[in-house]
Amino acid sequence: MSNMEPVLITDPKLLDVMKELMQREPIFHRSEFGTTRLDFEKMTEATFWEVGASGRRYSREYILDVLEQRSANPIEDSWEAKDFHCIEIAADNYLLTYTLLQGERMTRRSTIWRRSGLDWKIVYHQGTVVSDQ
Repeated sequence: MSNMEPVLITDPKLLDVMKELMQREPIFHRSEFGTTRLDFEKMTEATFWEVGASGRRYSREYILDVLEQRSANPIEDSWEAKDFHCIEIAADNYLLTYTLLQGERMTRRSTIWRRSGLDWKIVYHQGTVVSDQ
């Protein structure tokens, strides 16, 4: 199966968008974009939801509650995000995908971002554990 993995090449016209979005990933782990519940609310669309690496679905409210608890007891993350790819899926809506290494754990991540004026909003996020590396 030599061609199982897709060849993901970001259109050169989207490189600036991808660079902007790369600086925001992994989502909710970039203190420069905020650390309070209000900050996280501003980062997400009202309809935001996510599918965790476990396969569970999480509502925006649940995620905001978890983030609020986490910000009360911050921990230092030493994660590596790589292999970024970006496509425009609709006007001002972008799918950003990447690989996240968290120690021995590898996940593939997907975030749908919407440009909102001069800022960005997260529409949807998903993480999938890579089981056979």
